[in-house]
Amino acid sequence: MIGKLKRKFTAITMLSLFLLLVIIMVTVNLLNYNAVISEADAILDILSENGGAFPEMGGENGGGGNGQEPPEKPSGERDGGLFRGKRELRDFSPEVRYETRFFSVKLDENGKATACDLGRIAAVDETMALSLAEEAASGGKERGFIRDYRYLVKDGLVVFIDASRSLDNERSFLLSSALISLGGLLLVFLIVLLVSGRVIRPISESYEKQRRFITDAGHEIKTPIAIINADAEVIELENGESEWTGDIKAQTKRLAALTDDLIFLSKMEEDVKLTLIEFPISDLAEEAAKSFESLAKTQGKSFSYGIEPNVSVTGDQKGIRQLMSILLDNAIKYSPEGGEIRFDLKKSGRGAHIAVSNTAEGGVSRDKLAHMFDRFYRGDAARSEKSGYGIGLSIAKAVVEAHKGRISASTPDGSTMVIEAII
Repeated sequence: MIGKLKRKFTAITMLSLFLLLVIIMVTVNLLNYNAVISEADAILDILSENGGAFPEMGGENGGGGNGQEPPEKPSGERDGGLFRGKRELRDFSPEVRYETRFFSVKLDENGKATACDLGRIAAVDETMALSLAEEAASGGKERGFIRDYRYLVKDGLVVFIDASRSLDNERSFLLSSALISLGGLLLVFLIVLLVSGRVIRPISESYEKQRRFITDAGHEIKTPIAIINADAEVIELENGESEWTGDIKAQTKRLAALTDDLIFLSKMEEDVKLTLIEFPISDLAEEAAKSFESLAKTQGKSFSYGIEPNVSVTGDQKGIRQLMSILLDNAIKYSPEGGEIRFDLKKSGRGAHIAVSNTAEGGVSRDKLAHMFDRFYRGDAARSEKSGYGIGLSIAKAVVEAHKGRISASTPDGSTMVIEAII
């Protein structure tokens, strides 16, 4: 159990960190990618409004020869060839007109490419430029990507920018951030492995003390129980049987059974290695079914079973026998008079699938299913009137988990309880 708790703590910690890193990495890369698109679109707007070229700048600094920018005009106006849109050319580096690789293609009224300007790009020839332009025009989008070229279709002109350098930088950043995140995740995983033992140590020590107390107290209780039972038998030999001695013997028997169950459950939760052997579980199931069939009939209940022959499993035979007995006893005990009990066993991969269903007295609410395998859980007043201590299904769960299997409870229609175990 402690090992399982440690694994669960590690898994939750790593999953939380993984999700956090994914959110951060996706957010940062999306922002970076959007910045690349935004800058490319801003340059495309300038090129498109100036006929597929950068506007001519008056003077060395683009400000009429005196090094100053001209007064800002309303959006859409020109001053010395400089178009002022949402972002102006002066918002970019002065080198942008020399660094940007671009080309433009004119379209006729039918969307056919008629002429192109390839003066500012060497990687594209005329045939390729015309083909890319017609593809962009036929796509029905004003903006988009074709390969690593960002395009803008507007007013019979298609302008392309070679965004390969920016996209390559974005891809490199994505790869680097992914590798750094994975490296950090691995480092944190190693740290969590080292410190998880210290984190759960108080719980581990508390649980170990509890388990040891149950085991030690159980063995100590067995002796006085045996003495009380023996004394009751001596009294009966001397004075004959009576109601009082009968009650004493019945209650000592129940107490002894509870003690044995607690000790067995404590041992099953020790993470000890079971002595596993291969045996025919079908024969074990047949034996259990026949013994409980007669019990069900004496209580006026319907009992049926379907057992697949020649099914074998590798496991602890004693523990699996107890598992079947607990499930069948629970089904018979908590089904009403005239109720139906069904027991099935079939092969499942290398193991076996066990299913026990019964008519549930008064129905079973779904909110109680989550606690069905808790120790001493008694779902309602009807269950508390039955004999038992609510520990049987806890033992069943411990047996299944000791075999690395799984067990679950469900109520398909609200009036039938189904418990399934795969071992």
